[in-house]
Amino acid sequence: MTIALTSALENSSTICTLFSRLGVAVLVGGMLGLNRDLHGKPAGLRTHALVTLGAATATLVILNLQPFGSPTDPSALSHVLQGILTGIGFLGAGVIIRDPEGHVSGLTTAATIWVAAVMGVLCGAGYWPLILVSSFLIMAVLTLGRSIEKLVERLFRKNQPTSKEPPHTQ
Repeated sequence: MTIALTSALENSSTICTLFSRLGVAVLVGGMLGLNRDLHGKPAGLRTHALVTLGAATATLVILNLQPFGSPTDPSALSHVLQGILTGIGFLGAGVIIRDPEGHVSGLTTAATIWVAAVMGVLCGAGYWPLILVSSFLIMAVLTLGRSIEKLVERLFRKNQPTSKEPPHTQ
């Protein structure tokens, strides 16, 4: 009886861990994707949530091979991480567009897809402090980045000499 109870408790603990890690992955990815949706970008909430969920699931598979009787290879997580980050680059490349005038768009969305994969790996591994800090910084860059770019642009344009004035020399 105690063996069955212990097994049931271990399974419920494992299920809670899986739900928390995968659930947070979906929330983080959804948050990133919602930002992209609100800016009218092609990859939004569903895409980002699926990227983080997929990366978290792949990470959990590698970290939890021992229940299946296989010892975890220390370099396995490194190989999975390399595969995820390389493969996700192709998905990100799909949102980058160059128009006939040479203007490139979609770079921020591509970068957000890539960072969503990294966040998925972190969620799968359960690195809670790093997930929290990274999520905050990513959202800060996405929400404040454009305003900071415009401010810096105005400051540099104001301080640049016009073509009518000779540059100041000393």
